[in-house]
Amino acid sequence: MLDANLKGQLGTYLERVTLPVELRASLDDGAQSQELRAFLEDIASLSDKITVTDDAPGARVPSFAIARAGTDVAVRFAGIPLGHEFTSLVLALLQVGGHPPKLDEAVAEQVRKLPGDYTFETYFSLSCQNCPDVVQALNAMSVLNPRIRHVAIDGALFQDEVQQREILSVPAVFLNGELFHQGRAGVEELLAKLDAGDTSAKVDALNAREEFDVLVVGGGPAGAAAAVYAARKGIRTGVVAERFGGQVLDTMAIENYISVLETEGPKFGVALEQHVKAYEVDIMNLQRASRLVPGKSIQVELASGAVLKAKTVILSTGARWRQINVPGENEYRNRGVAYCPHCDGPLFKGKRVAVIGGGNSGVEAAIDLAGIVGHVTLIEFGDALRADDVLQRKLRSLSNVTVITSAQTTEIHGDGKRVTGLSYTDRASGAAHRVELEGVFIQIGLVPNTEWLKGTVELSKHGEIVVDARGQTSVPGVFAAGDATTVPYKQIIIAAGEGAKAALAAFDHLIRSSVAAEEKAVA
Repeated sequence: MLDANLKGQLGTYLERVTLPVELRASLDDGAQSQELRAFLEDIASLSDKITVTDDAPGARVPSFAIARAGTDVAVRFAGIPLGHEFTSLVLALLQVGGHPPKLDEAVAEQVRKLPGDYTFETYFSLSCQNCPDVVQALNAMSVLNPRIRHVAIDGALFQDEVQQREILSVPAVFLNGELFHQGRAGVEELLAKLDAGDTSAKVDALNAREEFDVLVVGGGPAGAAAAVYAARKGIRTGVVAERFGGQVLDTMAIENYISVLETEGPKFGVALEQHVKAYEVDIMNLQRASRLVPGKSIQVELASGAVLKAKTVILSTGARWRQINVPGENEYRNRGVAYCPHCDGPLFKGKRVAVIGGGNSGVEAAIDLAGIVGHVTLIEFGDALRADDVLQRKLRSLSNVTVITSAQTTEIHGDGKRVTGLSYTDRASGAAHRVELEGVFIQIGLVPNTEWLKGTVELSKHGEIVVDARGQTSVPGVFAAGDATTVPYKQIIIAAGEGAKAALAAFDHLIRSSVAAEEKAVA
């Protein structure tokens, strides 16, 4: 089942297993069960501490538990966790086998002290780059606290459950039978939802922070680079971010970051955070900025109610998927309206979907989906597709793709539970049309996360922060970098470079301000 390369990788990792582990299989005579049995036997053959046994009746078939022998510590997979979930499998084997989860001790202790019993079910797809974070977080929590039970379920394998529970977006997490969470999340985010008690202590801790020399708002490539460059100057540096890694976490393949031949967004995001943590940077994650107050000591107010102070601020809040803003889009988000074809595409196997957007991302999405779904209708507002010629040629070679140009999407229809169709207007003739389908993937670019800055710093007509060649905004001491700014070409490598430049400019501002203050004092 496992090829030689994967066996070699897994065998090296399994040398770290110190406690006996049982792979408890729930199987029948079906082909998928026999494939899973071969998979489990391959794993067991790589370590003398791992054995395969039959599980007690009652679990999903096919599935298997990774259990610490003689204890209640266990995690379960329903399906074969390859693809993006192979790392989740490796970590589960190591953690159940005695290797501690890599978490801050304060976070780990919070998990251990959670009251009550929790049964989690996470539906994932093997092509989803967002799913492993959730699967790995809940697996780690269940290892730390045996009252937390978790099963990760391959939605493509358990289509009946997916349809019954009306799951149209992954990862989808159910807690004790009720929908609990959708989308990417780590341990801290899940804990915040589980343990949402008195937050005043956390707010007080943030308010007690001393004034920063440089405070970076945003934890994507621009923010991470700014933090590293500032910290290397030996000045007091902080990063406040809604989610460290930002939009890069939702990126599939990265093949144009110079010196890194290829990687994936989530891996790149982890590397960014690890690099920042190598320096003395105060990282305040899961915090959303809500207001900027200029002054000699600049204030950044947070949605939690806390207020941070800094001598200089670097804004690197990035961007998010642009919406088409038509009736039905928000109502059916995660119920047929999606923005990530890699994550949610497998849930539409054999069905009809539309892709809105004829640029590179839209055409790439249509090509990927055509290999999974029954039919793809690509809708482009302009008179022609805007994607590279090589992508257009590939798209038009596919027999289950229809391309419609000069079309304005006017509404997404549904039956109250899920998407059932889409309406568009032919911009040339004015005629209205309706397409019957089950999913709509929107791929029309990004919009900057700058609404909270209106009336404070100068913004362009597109909502981007206006910056000069040094990253300086219209407010003295406030700099900006990355996809939220007017700098052209929204690329990871450009954002990182702009973040570094903004940090150097902020440091130069601090030096000049201190010299000016000293000269004024002498005078």
